[in-house]
Amino acid sequence: MENITIKNMFSLDETIAEGLFDGLTYPWEALSKISSYLIELGKSLDKDLYEEKGENIWIAKSAVVAPTANINGPCIIDCDAQIRHCAFIRGNAIIGKGAVVGNSTELKNVVLFNKVQVPHYNYVGDSILGYKSHMGAGSITSNVKSDKTLVVVHDKDIKYETGLKKFGAMLGDNVEVGCNSVLNPGTVIGQNSNIYPLSSVRGVVPAGHIFKCSGNIVKKQ
Repeated sequence: MENITIKNMFSLDETIAEGLFDGLTYPWEALSKISSYLIELGKSLDKDLYEEKGENIWIAKSAVVAPTANINGPCIIDCDAQIRHCAFIRGNAIIGKGAVVGNSTELKNVVLFNKVQVPHYNYVGDSILGYKSHMGAGSITSNVKSDKTLVVVHDKDIKYETGLKKFGAMLGDNVEVGCNSVLNPGTVIGQNSNIYPLSSVRGVVPAGHIFKCSGNIVKKQ
């Protein structure tokens, strides 16, 4: 239970959005608050460091944004981030310092902590990615169940009723997701864990573990 709390998954000093998590216990509780928090935060940003490029779109002057990227607000792109060719930011996105949003990657209602990399053909929706987490090429979050019912997080015999119809994945700090993996709705991956390529993941992967396949999750040595 403690394994999937905000304080045990994230280094909150590694995001401009630290205040988003005030008073919350589990990271998915922040998903419905991203938009309103982002807009208020954007209005307070230092104009010497950030430019308002459109309605509720704030981009750090040191960020590198490809001319082919499509960015919709509300959105904050923090210092030294890279938004590469044909990235599609649909809105409600907070992109951390030094983060990489790559070729044909799509973001929607997300927080990417500092140094996150989603560099090649990723879809990340209704998700939070912790410091230095990385999603390999083609890996995606699936954020709506096929039967459209509310998402439940399963942690062995414990069920967390989230009350959310849209909930992709929560990745703790330093998580590595292998290429072409699918993180199913309600996936929560603890800090310093690895997901093998071509995996279909659901439920909770504890911190410091390797997900090889369903039913085969081993502790790192």
